Amino acid sequence: MNKIKTKINKVVLAYSGGLDTSIIVKWLQDTYQCEVVTFTADIGQGEEVEPARLKAKAAGVKEIYIEDLREEFARDFIFPMFRANAIYEGEYLLGTAIARPLIAKRLVEIAHEVNADAIAHGATGKGNDQVRFELNAYALDASIQVIAPWREWDLSSRESLMNFATKHGIKIDYKKQGKKSPYSMDANLLHISYEGDILEDPWIPPEEEMWRWSTAPENAPNKPQYIELEFEKGDIVAIDGKPMSPATVMTWLNKCAGTHGIGRNDIVENRFVGMKARGCYETPAGTVMLKAHRAMESLTLDREVAHLKDEIMPRYAQMIYNGFWFAPEREMLQAAIDQTQTSVSGIVRLKLYKGGVNVIGRKSKNSLFNEKIATFEDDNGVYEQQDAHGFIKLNALRLKLKTLKIT
Repeated sequence: MNKIKTKINKVVLAYSGGLDTSIIVKWLQDTYQCEVVTFTADIGQGEEVEPARLKAKAAGVKEIYIEDLREEFARDFIFPMFRANAIYEGEYLLGTAIARPLIAKRLVEIAHEVNADAIAHGATGKGNDQVRFELNAYALDASIQVIAPWREWDLSSRESLMNFATKHGIKIDYKKQGKKSPYSMDANLLHISYEGDILEDPWIPPEEEMWRWSTAPENAPNKPQYIELEFEKGDIVAIDGKPMSPATVMTWLNKCAGTHGIGRNDIVENRFVGMKARGCYETPAGTVMLKAHRAMESLTLDREVAHLKDEIMPRYAQMIYNGFWFAPEREMLQAAIDQTQTSVSGIVRLKLYKGGVNVIGRKSKNSLFNEKIATFEDDNGVYEQQDAHGFIKLNALRLKLKTLKIT
């Protein structure tokens, strides 16, 4: 265990009421002899957060923060990220990564409100989340102290945590007496993730009963569903003509797309700390949103703007994955991305069917698609086809130089 260097009187803990954080409350109280303030955020995990209040009270916590942050999460974090079409390593839609800056922000704000000496989180020393929580917190308050129990205590496994819970009379949900510990899961409006257990062998497929939000594609409805998403400056503002708030959009799409078996993903990713990790994800709403947003951009963005945006996207996604949401470079790119979205307004029509999302229509008053130019029929001279000869000739010049012989 690391030596405790400073006296901590009060600490704000990111608290879910699950296995790790329930134990951390007791561990902080015993190890630091400090007062613990708990903060539980409802960011759309799909489970009641109020039970966390009873658990915190039972653990002797006097100051308990439980907040509904679903709208802020969708409006200020998920939607800006989707304007960039952000996807990490070609597959991961950043569901866990994008939630961490919001939680870090509120941890720091609450620490200021209650005059706490530090904040604490339950992220392990092997994962990305410790980096995300702490980098985002330091970006907002350079002097904030962070306690990361997984880097200090000698509880090295989930089994040891469960033994600690038994010893100290801490009640844990989903505890399986005599059986191995459950999957490590994280859920919010954008996704639910699964790690650990049999998933630690990348050859073994996930159990069907593991999935919580989506129907298996083969068991999804035999009839497709057609939906229309309306965009305004890159954000979805209505579905099938009905105006919706950002969080409502996410909730509606998760249910609808999940019913049709959309959004499952099983990947091996490169963590920022250096190791490879296998995770399974359900991202029904995000899968639909990405497809629809790209369709809207295909109609409304200038070619070079769209291509440049695609070039910077991997870097932008990596910033979020690695915990640099509040970094100046991410904010700089966000400003550029948001500027590109001023014309990204219109309607995209989609077909949802057995795990697939297909674009079947798009329209916009800002459309750059010109039927008179694109047509294969007579364009009445709008496009001079003979101009292509010079265009090709000039572009071919450098390619010809290797074999060109001039006498």
